[in-house]
Amino acid sequence: MELTRRSVIRATAATLAAPALGALGAGPFAGSARAQTPAQISSLAKKWQHGLSLFGELKYPEGFKNYDYVNPAAPQGGTVRQIAFGTFDNFNSVVAGVKGSIAMGTDLFNETLMTTALDEVSTEYGLLAEAVSHPEDFASVTYRLRANARWHDGKPVTPDDVIFSFNAYKANSPQLGAYYRHVVKAEKTAEREITFTFDGPGNRELPQIVGQLPVLPKHWWEGADKSGKKRDVTQTTLEPPLGSGPYRLKDFVPGHSIVYEKVAGYWGKDLNVVIGTRNFQQIRYEYFRDSTVALEAFKGDQVDYRTENSAKNWATSYDFPAVRDKRVVLEEFPIRNFGVMQAFTLNSRRDKFKDARVRRAFNFAFDFEEMNRTIFFGQYKRISSYFEGTELASSGLPEGKELEILQTVKDKVPADLFTKPYSNPVGGSQQAVRDNYRQAFALLREAGYEIHNTKLVNAKTGEQFSVELLVDDPATERFVLFYKPSLERIGMTVNVRVVDAAQYENRLRQWDFDIIVASWGQSLSPGNEQRGFWSSAAADQPGSRNLIGIKNPAIDSLIDRVIFTKDRADLVAATKALDRVLLWNFYVVPQWTYGKVRSARWDRFGRPANMPKYGLAAFPTIWWWDAEKAAKVPQRS
Repeated sequence: MELTRRSVIRATAATLAAPALGALGAGPFAGSARAQTPAQISSLAKKWQHGLSLFGELKYPEGFKNYDYVNPAAPQGGTVRQIAFGTFDNFNSVVAGVKGSIAMGTDLFNETLMTTALDEVSTEYGLLAEAVSHPEDFASVTYRLRANARWHDGKPVTPDDVIFSFNAYKANSPQLGAYYRHVVKAEKTAEREITFTFDGPGNRELPQIVGQLPVLPKHWWEGADKSGKKRDVTQTTLEPPLGSGPYRLKDFVPGHSIVYEKVAGYWGKDLNVVIGTRNFQQIRYEYFRDSTVALEAFKGDQVDYRTENSAKNWATSYDFPAVRDKRVVLEEFPIRNFGVMQAFTLNSRRDKFKDARVRRAFNFAFDFEEMNRTIFFGQYKRISSYFEGTELASSGLPEGKELEILQTVKDKVPADLFTKPYSNPVGGSQQAVRDNYRQAFALLREAGYEIHNTKLVNAKTGEQFSVELLVDDPATERFVLFYKPSLERIGMTVNVRVVDAAQYENRLRQWDFDIIVASWGQSLSPGNEQRGFWSSAAADQPGSRNLIGIKNPAIDSLIDRVIFTKDRADLVAATKALDRVLLWNFYVVPQWTYGKVRSARWDRFGRPANMPKYGLAAFPTIWWWDAEKAAKVPQRS
């Protein structure tokens, strides 16, 4: 994918949000779930499990030795140097996205209750928690902590730590506050047990969502630093935090570099979910403000590994001596674990984008085929689904269960979606482009615009249609500038504004933009995060992923249908219905996708023979330092 650093969606809980469940809170079980005492809740926890699966059975049985895709005898040691973009001034993940710029690698020292397997869809196995239990109606979940789980200062991880963490994130992180909105309380129900009670039954994802909670040390955050100043979990900090994970912070230069080192006495090193992972002695992040400089740093052996998101770079920038003599390895890994919508994203909070006909006109003005040919070396295909690359993508006309679901919102969705397959305009030739412009002009006229002296103006006010495309990376600016003349040809005034990362983030938080480049990564089992992406409640929530500003009752209803599905077939049908309604409202101008991760690495590393199906390159998580290779390709300091 031609993704910029700002448009990459990280598959972590911090990118997700989940506003209200609508009518669920008034359901018949809502009151009973909240009324149970801790003892009653604990008594319900009859069936302990070592993991959770959203649909189907777990692949790995209780007591399994290690994941199939790791090398349990992987060598330990060495240093891997990676690229980070922008800057950082904060190690406190509680306020990430709200205050400051969070540093890369905080997941290396903040463990979660559960962890995912890279060769399964929608499964989690115990990490800090040794077991999990929930009633059949999914109205609550109980986690039992491992007795040997320890913080780096030797103190045990306790239910109080979990409760403190849950409350801190819910109160101070807009995204996680929404994600955990339907978890009404967390309480200690036994010596090593924590029970989370939900505001109603039936939400199959909530037990796993709670399992993604990063757990913080309560005693450390409620203590004081070396100067005697009391710590504050609601503020940014550059004090090296206490963690429970395999790494601790060794050294850093604010905004420039971070070094993490392995914890010699890490309590979890022999866990089946850890064996064969986190094999490097040190993990180092070097920060760059510009992707071009980062590429040159890689060529100069200042970093070891990079993923290449630019088709132009992949085609033209990797013919240098280290590649030719095999010291640098170029490799592509297929993407099987997620779909994506990457697009020119129109801010529908602004009056000029409220009319779907105007939004659709922007698509007719976009000549993807010519852009793909001239600046992308023909490497891409056009995105035509919000779940592109997965079985969840809608196509053709709705039928079967998907059609049944769409009938429930028939009076709230565009009628054409029942009779016409969605498709993007096709350009690439002078005649096709002229035809597309005619379609764009027709739509704009219907929406109340007309051409006066080659300018597109509002027929009532005479005001010219103007638009700003906001970017924060020269790599993005390149293709935005390609789009600019096409919009100018239909009479718009177009300004491309390039700002730094901090200003960009601030403008997004305030919804202060016309058009940006954004993307939404989609798992193979979508659920509660869809509320954060598209729901009415998230549209006005600072920091949410509803960048478009969608407020659509049909979409709200379909999101609930996705969340409360009971089997895989129903999930696929409901997701296709949601996808189709999003497409037919023309909220974005879809861009392009590739289907593989392009990677380049200095040849100093080993990896398992059987890579995980859904792990992409999984670098550096399951890779290791290969001393024999490194002797042939010495690492430059």
